[in-house]
Amino acid sequence: MDEREFFRTVAERTGLSREEAADLTRAALEAIARRLSEGAVRDLVLHLPDGLDATMRGVKGRPNKQYGLHEAEQQVAERTGLTPEEVHAGFREVLGTLREVVPDTEFDRAVDQLPGEFRRLMAEGTQEPA
Repeated sequence: MDEREFFRTVAERTGLSREEAADLTRAALEAIARRLSEGAVRDLVLHLPDGLDATMRGVKGRPNKQYGLHEAEQQVAERTGLTPEEVHAGFREVLGTLREVVPDTEFDRAVDQLPGEFRRLMAEGTQEPA
């Protein structure tokens, strides 16, 4: 998957334009990187499409389970101008698409450093209707 296909996937799954999906994807990846160790970011970057790897590479962060999804979504909404609902759905799809391009071991190691609400967000899209 290349960078454009990553954006297109997020756009199709969220109903956002490709430009909005690209902005949201970059902002979400940066927000995620800020919550990860340098080693986890380095592992993810190895598997990201060209262009997106640079989005995460320079971000300095550290694992912090106190700094959660809500704060990340607020940052992304402020940066992109998207609604909270669009950002919430977009975050879920960025994580889902990231899961498709990163091997399970590296992906799980990174997600384990995030607050549990990130994993719950990913599960929102996989639940069967009652």
